[in-house]
Amino acid sequence: MTYVAVVDPDECSAHGDCVEIAPQVFRLDDTAVVIGTGPDELIMEAAEACPAVAISIVDQETGETVFP
Repeated sequence: MTYVAVVDPDECSAHGDCVEIAPQVFRLDDTAVVIGTGPDELIMEAAEACPAVAISIVDQETGETVFP
């Protein structure tokens, strides 16, 4: 599988947990911004760590949302 992170800027509270876990995938501006890719496990870990549940994970192959 290949996961893609999608940040909902309206939900993001800019805690920065995703950036700490996956700095190659996320950057923190006013909200978190997806800037790259990484291993599926790392992207999922970052999404699960988001206290605002502002990160969705989509399976790039099927288009299905796999998290949350």
